[in-house]
Amino acid sequence: MTNRLILATTATVLAVGGMLGAAAPSAPVGTKGSAGVGDPLLPLSGDGGLHVRHYALALTYQPKTQRLDGTAVLSATATQDLSGFDLDLAGLDVKRVTVDGQAVGYDRNGQKLEISLGHSVADGAEFKIAVDYGGTPHALTDADGSSDGWTALPGDQGAFVAGEPQGAMTWFPCNGHPADKSTYDITVTVPQGYTAVGNGVLRTQHTAAGRSTFSWHESAPMAAYLATASVGRFDVDQYWTASGLPVYTAVDPAEADDAADVLDQLPDVITWEQSLFGPYPFDSAGAIVMHDKDIGYALEAQTRPVYDEAPDLDTLVHETAHQWFGDSVTVTQWKDIWLNEGFATYAEWLWDAGHGGAGPHDRLAQLYAKPATDQLWSYPPGDPGDLSHLFGVPSYARGAMTLQELREAVGDQAFFTILKKWAADHRHAHGTTAEFEALAAGVSGKNLEALFATWLYSAGKPAKM
Repeated sequence: MTNRLILATTATVLAVGGMLGAAAPSAPVGTKGSAGVGDPLLPLSGDGGLHVRHYALALTYQPKTQRLDGTAVLSATATQDLSGFDLDLAGLDVKRVTVDGQAVGYDRNGQKLEISLGHSVADGAEFKIAVDYGGTPHALTDADGSSDGWTALPGDQGAFVAGEPQGAMTWFPCNGHPADKSTYDITVTVPQGYTAVGNGVLRTQHTAAGRSTFSWHESAPMAAYLATASVGRFDVDQYWTASGLPVYTAVDPAEADDAADVLDQLPDVITWEQSLFGPYPFDSAGAIVMHDKDIGYALEAQTRPVYDEAPDLDTLVHETAHQWFGDSVTVTQWKDIWLNEGFATYAEWLWDAGHGGAGPHDRLAQLYAKPATDQLWSYPPGDPGDLSHLFGVPSYARGAMTLQELREAVGDQAFFTILKKWAADHRHAHGTTAEFEALAAGVSGKNLEALFATWLYSAGKPAKM
């Protein structure tokens, strides 16, 4: 994520009223899944009792009324014997829930859609959940007042859809923690003249009876917060890079002139980042550029980052780097967010250094010169400790400083080997700070405990650079 004000995007969940579906016919054998996967910063997010392998979302959106109707079909696998489980869903009305085609009971409890099974699901068994729902989606209000999730734009412009850290639940029922990654089919029907842009590859597009339907497929595992279905009256450009990678960009006409020169450099940025981080991890690329500066941030939606306005080149480099660090290699817990933001910020430093800007060592020195009272030193990036810190300055800048300190400690050859191996070893999976520390020590053959203790975990400004 890039945020012009480095706003925290940590959601304050709004309670929603309960709704009770048909009662389960009998008490099944097994236990209820956990209400949350145990993340210390977002303890209610997700459910540890199931893994969602695939989402098939069929949505209809009316920009004028801001009405969203949908059916979500989740192909899941039980990770324990289940008598019930929770999905994350905030603020929309549920009409019906079925499991393997049978209607089941459900209730609403804050951000949770609590589902009671009429039959047992054994550990390891596959099953299918279908939820019919609708209403007017509303973004969650973050700790700093910014929005997270489905954000309707003024008038009938459309919708900016960016869900970090837990805004996905504002527009579809999900196992919302990034520990659970899934493939996606996202089909959106909108009035003719609008375009709906999702993740991955556009499989079909057709218009009939005044409505246009766009069907997107993301074949690589994706965390729910990286899903998008942004809607607007876009100028669309489709092409293939020299290496054969399909690119799809959708730009609000009001931003087209300002965005053109930067977006034209996307293939070069991808090629450059591949030289540093290894093969591009997905089968498509692109961008969605909205026209609403009040949003205040961009998000690295998988394969197709969403920008609130025409991005500058550093922002494009940052969000593209996230395709490796954050999207393909995803955090296991939110406290490790520096693995996303510090790495993407360091990519900006490397780009600038190769294009006439200051080198990473100089950037490190400039930042270190900031006084101990500066927000840069307000918390250690390896342990934010609080939701309000999740996307603060240390996660970005001090995270990048940590990488430069590592580079100077191990040398260029080992450092860039570490970056490529990190991306390769955890491709389409997850990583933790502890795993990164172990990789760095293993590749370099050096004891790096003091370095990481100082730059990731110590409070305040380190005594020396």
